[in-house]
Amino acid sequence: MYKNKTFLAIIAARGGSKRLPKKNILNLAGKPLISWTIEAGIGSKYIDEVMVTTDSKEIYHISKEYGANVPFLRPKELATDLASRQNVIKHTLNFYKKTLKKHYDYIIYLQPTSPLRMSKDIDDAIEYMFNKNADAIVSVCELEYPYSWSGGLPKSKNMSSFLANASIHSRSQDLAIGYRLNGAIYICDTNLFLKEGCLFLKKNIFAFEMKKNISVDIDIESDFLYAEFLMERRYSF
Repeated sequence: MYKNKTFLAIIAARGGSKRLPKKNILNLAGKPLISWTIEAGIGSKYIDEVMVTTDSKEIYHISKEYGANVPFLRPKELATDLASRQNVIKHTLNFYKKTLKKHYDYIIYLQPTSPLRMSKDIDDAIEYMFNKNADAIVSVCELEYPYSWSGGLPKSKNMSSFLANASIHSRSQDLAIGYRLNGAIYICDTNLFLKEGCLFLKKNIFAFEMKKNISVDIDIESDFLYAEFLMERRYSF
């Protein structure tokens, strides 16, 4: 509890994954991928409960083994490629309210695919949110390249209008720093989430900056291999 507020960490991990099969339970540095996020949440000074919402019995048992609460198996209609994060969170909050008679002031959404995020990062994000008097925060990190070096392309792949003149003739260090969502931490006032139906509130929401080397979001095999490399470096000294 922090400033007399309560926090529920929600980890959403469905069993199906087309680009990297069973990614949520792949062995990363000796443990299932999801276990790193569960342990980070449990290790937080402020989180009151860490829960996993999943449709997979295998993930259900692994999550409980590592200390998370798994009060239900997610309905099939919320475990497809088309199921939105917002609806998964709404289902969880509705179950907690109606079945468990529980309400938390804030939800902390932790993707299991961000294994390098640690308990301290979560605690720092919570403290940052209250220091900013914010209703929500979303974690970000610097882009690996200037954002003005990216853009859309037509079907013809014509690049004549891809970059502005300023970007063409500038050194990378002279261009504005860009940021991207890193997927590691989302925190939102529960009542405002339910009102707006989204973690990205329309106002009073701030970015929480994290280092690039802990901002890996695993989606494909190369992401996993990079996370494995960084994890091995973390525990090699």
